[in-house]
Amino acid sequence: MANELDSKRQSIREELDRLHYEYKVEIPKRIAEARAYGDLKENAEYHAARERQAFVQARISQLNSQLGQLIQMNIGEIAEDRIGFGATVTVIDLDSDDRIEFIFVSPNEVDPSTGKISLSSPIGNALQNKRAGEMAEAVIPAGKRRYYIEKVVTIHGNVFEEKYAG
Repeated sequence: MANELDSKRQSIREELDRLHYEYKVEIPKRIAEARAYGDLKENAEYHAARERQAFVQARISQLNSQLGQLIQMNIGEIAEDRIGFGATVTVIDLDSDDRIEFIFVSPNEVDPSTGKISLSSPIGNALQNKRAGEMAEAVIPAGKRRYYIEKVVTIHGNVFEEKYAG
């Protein structure tokens, strides 16, 4: 749904605000305090603050990139009746009979352990633009996988379901 996309954009903006504050206000204070302790070579507080500074800077860059992608995304261009960005998909692995749920997210949000994958992944590529009731075959590092698409919930909130009869 458009609200889902707006919510994601808003949450990124909020995290960016927190990180900018930390980067511009809190970290410089920590670095200044650590410098006051003297020798920087063996100053653990100084090194920790500098590492945090580098991490926060990298995260800000990553979030800016992600926000840019989301701002450019037009929800009207995303299919309302098949698998696309933002869809939650339930498939049956035809080789193991396991039921698996995938959520299609931006590349920066990918977390395969929680089922969050991108459309550019091998499985995402195989499932993209498919509908409930169709089969898909993906070549992954573990070999070929065959999936039956049982349920698709699009980013628009549309639900399509075809139970597996095999």
